[in-house]
Amino acid sequence: MTADDVVAEIDDGMTVGIGGWASRRKPMALVKALLRSDRKDLTIVSYGGPDVGMLCASGKARKVVYGFVSMDTIPLEPHFRIARQTAAIDAVELDEGMFQWGLYAAALRLPFLPTRAGLRSDVMAINSQLRTVISPYDDGEELVAVPAIDLDVALVHLNRADARGNTQFLGPDLYFDDLFCMAAARRFVSCERVVATDEFAAAGSIHTLRIHRGLVDGVVEAPGGARFTSCVPDYDRDENLQAEYAATAGDPDAYGRFMERYLNE
Repeated sequence: MTADDVVAEIDDGMTVGIGGWASRRKPMALVKALLRSDRKDLTIVSYGGPDVGMLCASGKARKVVYGFVSMDTIPLEPHFRIARQTAAIDAVELDEGMFQWGLYAAALRLPFLPTRAGLRSDVMAINSQLRTVISPYDDGEELVAVPAIDLDVALVHLNRADARGNTQFLGPDLYFDDLFCMAAARRFVSCERVVATDEFAAAGSIHTLRIHRGLVDGVVEAPGGARFTSCVPDYDRDENLQAEYAATAGDPDAYGRFMERYLNE
């Protein structure tokens, strides 16, 4: 597929899960295509980075569900911060573990999963929709019932994929991209390079093959498709470009000039 083919699968108002972690291995080629489109009123679900900041600043995101929104070397994504502080978006702020558990519940097709994460914290105070349950066993423990985070579409970026949708990550972490795919009705993978299936063995161990063709509905070959975020070992984060992007926060004209160049590079 192409990135534009993927965006054609996304309708206004859909819930879109975006893999990666902060400013690491984000599917920016797919995010760029989404930004160039006329899609709107999206719910974005992410361990967020510049993907979330750009979708907020460009008016595509109506709601954001997140465990954090950071760019690693810039601790708080500045465009997201403005959207959050000005109430330009509906925000669902979850503990990182609760966020993972919500994706896992959706992957298992369960309405919720119980956890201790979030108890006696402000996560419960700022999320009035969260409920607790009592263990049906002898201890009667109170637990948080984390609701399933069901996704209409998942977008992830991996190092390698074959034409059938089997994928491989070569960096240090999968960043829960498998859970995003398992929690979604439709799943699309961009990758640095499409390879023959037998090349996977030469590149890494079997443990790097965590997202298989049964969890993928389309593959986009997109060399450099995570830039300016990192996609190790293929490339590191472009800190200069990231800093340039961050500096445009609060300056719509500067942001517009940056995005015009970035979206068309």
